[in-house]
Amino acid sequence: MIDLRSDTVTKPTDAMRRAMAAAEVGDDVYGEDPTVNRLQERAAEIFEKESALFVPTGSMGNQIAVKLHTRPGDEVIIEERGHIYNYEMGTPAIASGVMMRTVKSHDGSGHLTWEEIAGSLHIDQPYYSCPTGLICLENTHNFAGGSVMTAEHCAEICEKAHALGLPVHMDGARIFNAAAALETSVADLARHCDSVQFCLSKGLGAPVGSMLVGSADFIKEARVWRKRFGGGMRQAGILAAAGLIALEESPKRLHEDHRNARRLAEGLAGIPGIAIDVERVVTNIVIFDIAATGLSSAEICSRLKDNGILAIGFGNTIRMVTHCDVSAAEIDLTLAAMTAVLAS
Repeated sequence: MIDLRSDTVTKPTDAMRRAMAAAEVGDDVYGEDPTVNRLQERAAEIFEKESALFVPTGSMGNQIAVKLHTRPGDEVIIEERGHIYNYEMGTPAIASGVMMRTVKSHDGSGHLTWEEIAGSLHIDQPYYSCPTGLICLENTHNFAGGSVMTAEHCAEICEKAHALGLPVHMDGARIFNAAAALETSVADLARHCDSVQFCLSKGLGAPVGSMLVGSADFIKEARVWRKRFGGGMRQAGILAAAGLIALEESPKRLHEDHRNARRLAEGLAGIPGIAIDVERVVTNIVIFDIAATGLSSAEICSRLKDNGILAIGFGNTIRMVTHCDVSAAEIDLTLAAMTAVLAS
């Protein structure tokens, strides 16, 4: 099967497997796993932050950040298609007692301007208002088709948020993809954010794990909440060893995934019934509209599966995500299968 459902389906490389087998380990709940400690130190160094914490999942990293930055009863500003709001199972309300105030990105990029954010802020409002406690950004933006936020854009939001006493958290699950597309560093992209979560297990190819980075005090408290959320992993160096290779080696090849995504988008644009803005495909996520085909996304995905292709449908759209386990030749096979499915 050619699996384009997500870059979460990547398999660890041979080098990762060897590192996992040979990993030096200890009890990470006691802070004694040397491989985990090296991973955390390296992540903090790359992001030019004070400290970092290895967590089992990106969602846990995001939810720890929401918990630490807010108080029960706060509102959290987020773009309406944001992952924290749509795909983390209502955890901000359950675990942190906060409300999500969604704001529409009017240019379709998924990246809010300060003007769009400012219109939804509750600062110095009457006591019976729900106060704004946090702003959440996402880079790349998953359901805006892997769109990227520039360092300048992020810095402007952070500067104006901080002037009002508001923290900013970056859901940077695919921030290395953004850095590759913009030819800059992840440190520059998230320099002014108070905390950043990024995934090792998506485009970077590690089997498990994400990182949460921020100040030393923030990460010290995050370690407490990781344990409370059930994320104490004991001899986690076996996983961290793969994460170290993902962190050091995988960013070098992300441009290949982006090139394959563009190849896929350009091919899809030539198939009758499919609508896609090719110029918006700048990283590894390709989302296209199939309404004009007369078929549902579920029907198309089912027929693609019969042809050896896995994809995910959302309403009148289908998402395909390129990654290290998908070659250019397999992109061509995918396009041939899509053409055949729609022709039949």
